[in-house]
Amino acid sequence: MKKTFLMVCCCLAGLLFAIPNANAQTTPVSPAVPAVSDPWSVSELLDPAALAGQLKTGNGPVIFNIGAVEDIKTAKHVGPVNDAKNLAKFKGMIAALPKNTTVVIYCGCCALPKCPNVRPAYRELKAAGFTNIRILNLPVNLKTNWIAAGFPLADK
Repeated sequence: MKKTFLMVCCCLAGLLFAIPNANAQTTPVSPAVPAVSDPWSVSELLDPAALAGQLKTGNGPVIFNIGAVEDIKTAKHVGPVNDAKNLAKFKGMIAALPKNTTVVIYCGCCALPKCPNVRPAYRELKAAGFTNIRILNLPVNLKTNWIAAGFPLADK
């Protein structure tokens, strides 16, 4: 009886040591929501201060507001391009531009990674053959990263 009891205890002890090690060797579970992959490169992001500096010289790029926020000085207002009507409007606005034009797009409704408008506009510019696309890097929103810094808005 003692022998059987000792054997059962040893087996249980072996299982206790084996189970944690088996779990430690498994592949971690993937997150429920995959990371969003941005279609642009980091070099296509434009710092707000850099754009503000270009606007001061009067040699700024063509700027499109593809969101529902205030217009930056010289920006052409499109409206949220996640709406098919506004995306069609945007396509019409860029159609006549030379493909090497430096085009800056911004939305500013929310943090850039969550923005529903920048990706459709960027993809449309790429599909149309534009080669100098810049995304205004607004990590928080337009109010925080542009207006609070005192950068120029369009005259009303």
